[in-house]
Amino acid sequence: MKLEQNIKIAVIGLGYVGLPLARLFATKYSVIGFDINETRVKSLNSGFDTTLEVDPETLKAVLVDNSNSKIGLYCTNVLEDIAACNYFIVTVPTPVDKNNRPDLTPLYKSSESVGKILKKGDVVIYESTVYPGVTEEQCVPVLEKVSGLKFNEDFFAGYSPERINPGDKEHTVEKILKVTSGSTPEIGLKVDALYKSVIIAGTHLAPSIKVAEAAKVIENSQRDINIAFVNELAKIFNLMNIDTQEVLTAAATKWNFLPFKPGLVGGHCIGVDPYYLAQRAQEFGYHPEIILAGRRLNDSMGEYVASQIVKLMIKKGVSVNGAHLLMLGITFKENCPDVRNTKIVDVIKALKEYGIVVTIYDPLANVEEVKKEYKLETINSLPIEKFDAIVLGVAHKEFLKLNFSELQKENSLLYDVKGILGTIADNRL
Repeated sequence: MKLEQNIKIAVIGLGYVGLPLARLFATKYSVIGFDINETRVKSLNSGFDTTLEVDPETLKAVLVDNSNSKIGLYCTNVLEDIAACNYFIVTVPTPVDKNNRPDLTPLYKSSESVGKILKKGDVVIYESTVYPGVTEEQCVPVLEKVSGLKFNEDFFAGYSPERINPGDKEHTVEKILKVTSGSTPEIGLKVDALYKSVIIAGTHLAPSIKVAEAAKVIENSQRDINIAFVNELAKIFNLMNIDTQEVLTAAATKWNFLPFKPGLVGGHCIGVDPYYLAQRAQEFGYHPEIILAGRRLNDSMGEYVASQIVKLMIKKGVSVNGAHLLMLGITFKENCPDVRNTKIVDVIKALKEYGIVVTIYDPLANVEEVKKEYKLETINSLPIEKFDAIVLGVAHKEFLKLNFSELQKENSLLYDVKGILGTIADNRL
């Protein structure tokens, strides 16, 4: 389908998902990135991305000084600056609350903002991970109420689930096939054509918005369940004194074996999305047993890892109460500064309950963000002291270069949560 002329795109939410997408579209269209965080906007307009998803050179190559440029990216926290746009792409986070219930507040608020400037003919595309039905049953009514316009007559909607992998410099947004959808067949084609114009990996046009929403939420639910399975295997094989990694390596010689590894499941996707699907299923009277069982098992891994560390410390003759432990990493995954829903904090909490003094070292994590989110003190530079135990919690590439012997006391434990240190570690998950 041929796209209309004078396309002007607004990307609402300039985080790990929104910024890479805005940068990509800005290579071909006029793009205005909108974020309520003024500090974030100023940083981006200066050419620096604190999430490290877009390097300064790449970002500066698309930045423009104002919103009137025909091609390029301009970032703002002023809502009126995006009023002239005709495509609005919403990429705000969709977290869960303390009871693991979906929190759609960011979606509601961003929909209210878009509704204030929505015009006839505009298309609003959501990328945030949701359960099936959120776009048309939750977001669209907000757009209608605030704008006074009628859905599928005056304005239209689409859904194209984000497929960003934070910290991954190989599978970037343009290299990952994109699912698209629209609120009418014609709008579906328009949305698909828009993404297809920049996504070199291609697109898949789903027959409806609900199908696209469901496809996204099961992607990460499937990964969560598979990781839960190998986490359970790790617990079983540990009781049998069998190395789980060696078992998985042997099993992977079969052509159709799925290569999942045990570990802590956090972040804003895999550790959250299954709750969105479970919540929706329960609204229809179905209790999803496998999905929630996988969540329970994965949520228990922090305490399990801590218990294994303590047992090994005791075996090595290390006095646990008052022991000094170095935790390497607090972000939810390697080579990424994102600390949202990191399960390393579960390990740290459990270790502290044993009376262990924990020093957290992470060169990528924002110290203030960690303190605000988890009330934990972190350091960005390597401490000059020796520890009773060292735990590799996150596989940042900087950690792989460390001389662990310089950080260890004579009897200290080196525990490898990520299973990448090989024989130099005393044990691994």
